[in-house]
Amino acid sequence: MALSPTAAQQRVIAAADPVTGRLRSTEAQLATLVKRGLAFRHPRPPHDHFLTPAGHRIRKDSDEDEAPPAAEPPSPAAGGVFISRVGGEDPAPEGGPARLREVRSAWQGLLELRRMTHPDGATDRPCRWECTHLVQAAALALEAAGCRPAGPDDGDGYRVRATPQPEAVAVYESAGTALRDCAAVLVRAGWQAGEHTEPRTRTRYLLASPRRV
Repeated sequence: MALSPTAAQQRVIAAADPVTGRLRSTEAQLATLVKRGLAFRHPRPPHDHFLTPAGHRIRKDSDEDEAPPAAEPPSPAAGGVFISRVGGEDPAPEGGPARLREVRSAWQGLLELRRMTHPDGATDRPCRWECTHLVQAAALALEAAGCRPAGPDDGDGYRVRATPQPEAVAVYESAGTALRDCAAVLVRAGWQAGEHTEPRTRTRYLLASPRRV
């Protein structure tokens, strides 16, 4: 059972890589986190330490406690923290080669997290982190495949939004062909995706959820 971390351990958890959960600290501190069920030591060299699902929850709770409330999706933050573009961010985030490198690195890190956390080492289906960060995970899969997120006043591009269903997200696109392209991307990334129509507006959208097996 995971125990509540001390203030020092909380700082180590908060500094973990936001995508992979990789930890950096002293061996003694890391060993204590392992004993508390908040981290695990990877069995393969270089034997790095990573957050367990319990550790990720503590990190998420800490971030939410410190973050001010916001009605709009967050824009990319300064300081090297990667944030998935869910579409509709205001102001419009910068793109270019630097962003492409960030997205590529984040996606590769997520594939590595899948490999390390699935008992069979599979990378073709979402991991626990993705299942607890549905909107961010789906948006990363789309952007990593070259799909374009919508701007704040731009009808073109994808928008990923939470739904009342705890294990599914909605993906909106302006064109039917683009929506089908998004569905194909998510399926390749290990998600299940099907097209639906909103009864009142007749807007087409994808309902996507992580594939379990």
